[in-house]
Amino acid sequence: MAEIFDLIVIGSGPGGYVAAIRAGQLGLKTALVEKDGQLGGTCLHRGCIPTKSLLWTAELYSHVLEAATFGIELEKPRINWAAAQTHKAKVVSKGAAGIAYLMKKNKVTVLKGHGRLLGKGQVEVDSGEAKQVLGAKHIVLATGSIPRSLPSVPVDGQRVLNSDAMLQIPQVPKSLIVLGAGAVGTEFASIFNQLGAQVTLIEYMPQVLPIEDEDVARELEKHLQRRKITLALGVSVEGVEVGETGVKVLAKKGGEEKLFEAEYVLSAVGRAPVTFGVGIENTAIALDAKGFVPVDVFQRTAEPHLYAIGDICPTPMLAHVASAQALLAVEHLAGEKVEPIRYDRIPSATYCFPEVASVGLTEKKAKEKGYEVKTGLFPFSAITKASISNQAIGLVKIVSDKKYDEVLGVHLVGPHATELLAEACLALRLESTTEDIARTMHAHPTLSEIMKEAAEATLGKPIHM
Repeated sequence: MAEIFDLIVIGSGPGGYVAAIRAGQLGLKTALVEKDGQLGGTCLHRGCIPTKSLLWTAELYSHVLEAATFGIELEKPRINWAAAQTHKAKVVSKGAAGIAYLMKKNKVTVLKGHGRLLGKGQVEVDSGEAKQVLGAKHIVLATGSIPRSLPSVPVDGQRVLNSDAMLQIPQVPKSLIVLGAGAVGTEFASIFNQLGAQVTLIEYMPQVLPIEDEDVARELEKHLQRRKITLALGVSVEGVEVGETGVKVLAKKGGEEKLFEAEYVLSAVGRAPVTFGVGIENTAIALDAKGFVPVDVFQRTAEPHLYAIGDICPTPMLAHVASAQALLAVEHLAGEKVEPIRYDRIPSATYCFPEVASVGLTEKKAKEKGYEVKTGLFPFSAITKASISNQAIGLVKIVSDKKYDEVLGVHLVGPHATELLAEACLALRLESTTEDIARTMHAHPTLSEIMKEAAEATLGKPIHM
């Protein structure tokens, strides 16, 4: 007879492993199924963490090149790419070991193998050597996503790479074309630009980071171009020609044909949900047109007692969204009091140079929703702490409701923007007003002062501008 668990989680990314931990904390007999050799999923092994490690290497190198400005004399600094890859691997391994420890701490049974839904609360686990069938009162499906590519741009793993392969590239390329100026594409463009490659960033939409506020996107574009990244916006890619030593990208802007050439091409045009090969056909779930699993506000699917979280759902493909959905799903199935996720308050963070971060509504979206808005912009150039590190670039924009002064959105581009965003997330959570932020005392000198200054600017009475 099959062993019965209170909960089986399929997939151990930031959705799956968080679900397993919370279930263990709530006293549920829990199993976590993972097909990879280590726990952690795409985020830890092929996404968020390894890219941020390489971004740190690139950023540190750019600071070293400017060391003389700060009174530090260095001779001929250079990149040791192999050492950078070794550091990246150590960070990833430490993270995987930490997750494995947390499974033991919370009494979660870890099963290595491919998990597949059989329907009616049953899960098959195929280790490659043997198969076993387990029973579950509840199941959380958290199988994540994989890079997708354009039909006209086949990824060959040699000259045309996806983000997985780009992380393992054996040397810094002399030149690189990046297709897609979303978060992934813009981050990789920053990495290799800072390491000395000639980078061209091609985007179909008329701005980089298409989901971000227009003022922030324009500010980022200005600084990318100052760093000699070639921007090709509003460009559609028609195909590629792969040669022995490089790649040609055939494209169009309007009716005009364009040709771009580089040593490598990175396809960073989005990700596709892993909803194939996991037994969806054995359930009552009907995937949507894009292959995502429809869920209700508690992450329940059409199949009784089956929840879905993370990148397989038609919600933002972000690690912190998956983790939040994991807590919601598990607490709901355990009978805890829960609160549905507010998707209009999801933080967005892009770790390019300079960083971009936002939460809430853009000015355009706020107006579309019928708000009469007021906005305030404040530059990092007026923040002394930013000048100290020679990073006085970028700005903060606050979007507020003119009638009630409630903060509707905060958008940043500049140094440590992704860290500064937390204050804005809390402000939206508490339905704070612009005046609340303006009246909050911020320590000096800090980068966080820009939040207070931007709030003052939104109220029409900036101090340092």
